[in-house]
Amino acid sequence: MSSQLHGASLSLEQTIKQHSAQLLPQALQELEQSVNINSGSMNFTGVKAVGALAEQQLSALGFTTQWLDGREFNRAGHLLASNISDDPLATKIVMIGHLDTVFSQDDAFQAFRRIDDNTAAGPGVADMKGGNAIIINSLRILKKLGLLEKLSIQVLLTGDEESSGEPLQLSKQAIVDAAIWADIALGFENGDNNIGTAMAARRGYTGWTLKVSAQPAHSSQIFTPEVGSGAIFEAARILQSIRTALSSQENLSFNPGLILGGTRINEQSESSSGQAFGKSNVIAKDVIVKGDLRAFSQQQLINAKQVMSEIVADNLPHSHATIEFETGYPPMALSKGNLALLAHYHQASVDLGYGAVVAANPRKAGAADISFAANHVEMALDGLGLMGRGAHTKDEVADLTTLQKNIEKTTLLLVRLIKPNS
Repeated sequence: MSSQLHGASLSLEQTIKQHSAQLLPQALQELEQSVNINSGSMNFTGVKAVGALAEQQLSALGFTTQWLDGREFNRAGHLLASNISDDPLATKIVMIGHLDTVFSQDDAFQAFRRIDDNTAAGPGVADMKGGNAIIINSLRILKKLGLLEKLSIQVLLTGDEESSGEPLQLSKQAIVDAAIWADIALGFENGDNNIGTAMAARRGYTGWTLKVSAQPAHSSQIFTPEVGSGAIFEAARILQSIRTALSSQENLSFNPGLILGGTRINEQSESSSGQAFGKSNVIAKDVIVKGDLRAFSQQQLINAKQVMSEIVADNLPHSHATIEFETGYPPMALSKGNLALLAHYHQASVDLGYGAVVAANPRKAGAADISFAANHVEMALDGLGLMGRGAHTKDEVADLTTLQKNIEKTTLLLVRLIKPNS
């Protein structure tokens, strides 16, 4: 951004701290309320209910809200809330969260539970209903300070971050549109769960499917010139060759997560499962392998795909293999703008007495919605949410001591993003 960012006086920091302390009981009560609503990605009613709660909170602050229906991409949809400044030159910020969790309606893990004064367990408590609470309460403080109208802000809470709707072009269009409008994107995922870091870069995610076919025969004929090695050996050779070629590349990972092989296979993509039939005395006819590829940059992704495709195309005798790549999450590349925004967030943390914030190692966090925004804004930063551990498992726990701290840090950052003449 071309404008200079405000410095902050000690009295401003103290005022933010006072407001956050006053709001903390309400923030915790609303967090518990949100966590207790099951909002697994495919529980459309639950996702909409969490969205309705956020809509009430944001409407009370003067935001105009809109539910973006997700029927075209087979998901519940997204909540978009906007508060646009009368100043056409005001900084434009999109704040990104998500409403859904990985926990389905029939999962045993359903309720918020306080473990002690500093920790709480619950489905999605850190990933990322706690992040949504940070968004809403930082905006509440901004309004109390009389500064909310000096920024143009869109809050986008998506309903399919944990299980993206298809096609991605439709399910992520709201993020792209908000980012094209915005100057800055802020993401409130929990990143690597270290309050001393933030995500200035994120790796992208691309799914892939490997299919191998070979000549079936009696097992006594394996490795003969007339029959070859079978589909399972060829799939193993391909996977090991890709591992050898790619495993040493920094910030690149390649993971086969599902494999089916034998005389007959039946893969069921919607449930990430399948069946296979084979006998020890029959050479396997077919193999299917599904996995993911995570890259730090678009060029690294292109190069990895090329290597994988070349290995897959060079088959053993009497076998044939193909690989298909999905349209996935793009990388959020490390940029000068992102590093500048990180520097401002770091300074806000230091000035509030919470210590340094440095760039997180992108290997320590997964893909996130902000990646669809990052290429369209001047600055982007993620990992500003509620810290915790055990995300995506029944052991998910939030560190509640980070809630008030990150509300304050976000509020001070937003104040410093106000242009001086606004």
